[in-house]
Amino acid sequence: MFRSVLALLCAAAPVPLLAQSVGPPVDPQVAALRDAALADDYAWDIVEGLTTEVGPRLAGTPAEARARAWAVAKLFGLGFSNIRVEPFELPVWVRGEEKAEIVAPFPQPLVITALGNSGATPPQGIVAEVVGFDSMEEFAASPAEAVRGKIVFVSHAMPANQDGSGYGLFGAPRRQGPTLASKRGAAAIVIRSIGTDHHRNPHTGVQEFADGAAPIPAGALSIPDAEQLQRILKRARGPVTMRLTMTPRNIGVRRSGNVIAELPGRDRAAAPILVGCHLDSWDLGTGAVDDGAGCAIVAAAAKRIMDAGQPLRTIRIVWFGAEEVGLFGGLDYQKKHGAEPHYAVAESDFGADRIWKVDSKLGEARKAEAKALQRALAPLGIVPGSLTEADGSDIGPLIAAGVPAVGLNQDGTRYFDLHHTPDDTLDKIDIAQLRQNVAAWTAMLAILSGGIEPEPKPLQRKRR
Repeated sequence: MFRSVLALLCAAAPVPLLAQSVGPPVDPQVAALRDAALADDYAWDIVEGLTTEVGPRLAGTPAEARARAWAVAKLFGLGFSNIRVEPFELPVWVRGEEKAEIVAPFPQPLVITALGNSGATPPQGIVAEVVGFDSMEEFAASPAEAVRGKIVFVSHAMPANQDGSGYGLFGAPRRQGPTLASKRGAAAIVIRSIGTDHHRNPHTGVQEFADGAAPIPAGALSIPDAEQLQRILKRARGPVTMRLTMTPRNIGVRRSGNVIAELPGRDRAAAPILVGCHLDSWDLGTGAVDDGAGCAIVAAAAKRIMDAGQPLRTIRIVWFGAEEVGLFGGLDYQKKHGAEPHYAVAESDFGADRIWKVDSKLGEARKAEAKALQRALAPLGIVPGSLTEADGSDIGPLIAAGVPAVGLNQDGTRYFDLHHTPDDTLDKIDIAQLRQNVAAWTAMLAILSGGIEPEPKPLQRKRR
């Protein structure tokens, strides 16, 4: 009986407790830094300041330039070194007027926003019949004549899940829908927002018209409005017509840039650890969750290492520019620094809710280091994940080139309620979960940085 009960208890024990029991104990210095970070205030100060003093930061606009200036001053004030902006250029799109309404058979307004790089309607808008599809697959299987000259509407059924894996599949109406609609001669396309909420807030996001596809108006309806349109299409006995007005414009090539700062290591010849986020945001909210929180988390963790002393390896903070509109910052960093060695790269760009799993791709020779990271994170409720996979948006090109990487995976259950919407604001950040992120990142940096030594204090001369 005792043996059976013991087996049941072991089977029911949380994975973190099991992970703690395997391998050497956690380095006391790592554990102390991790636990102290659970009371961190640096991250909240950073994200609160960025979203309050700058607000939304659309790539290539004066707002993003203000964010870079703010970032340089903030990182300097925190005590980091080698702070600089590495500029690059990109074509810039800005939104204009955005309105949609059903003209017949049941006249009513709809809430809509333009997708990035959307084409424009005439100033007075367009009026056209709507043809609806319940999925991207259904739209792709339809004949071109079914949509020519009409407004295409594409829905989907994206579920909420912890790892956010639905975003890749269910993002197709936004990513590929406008190109397909254009090539089939549609007058415009509107989609159900790529999100999981039921607020009357539309989700924007970038899309690119492929070669051969002329830009057409492309917008996203809030999810309640998309569901309303579906009901209208099912109930109507005749054509459903919509008036759509969108007046975005391209303003030419403008400047963005990556803000870089460092905590110098004791061994300047050692490859640095890169911790990243993206500084830009969409223009509907204030970019608190996507990705002001990420910038706050990585900088706060590096600052906590700085407060403890000097690591062996340099920690490089990169607040990437122009991620939302096409990963321009990550690609520019890869172009300028991809040939340089990096000890590891990691990125925080999935909100501010608690980290639940750690993945790593450090290689077979560094498996013990990866296991040490798993043990250090277990007390935070973080389960071991893959030892052969890690990802990140801006660091993606580096990982693809073989750079070792760590992935600290946040709970994404509610992330796509807020993603790219007016609801992406500071009040959505839970400070306890934010601090858990900082604790995890601090522990990760303490392990990968090769050990932290207190910096000697300067001798003080006695007064005579």
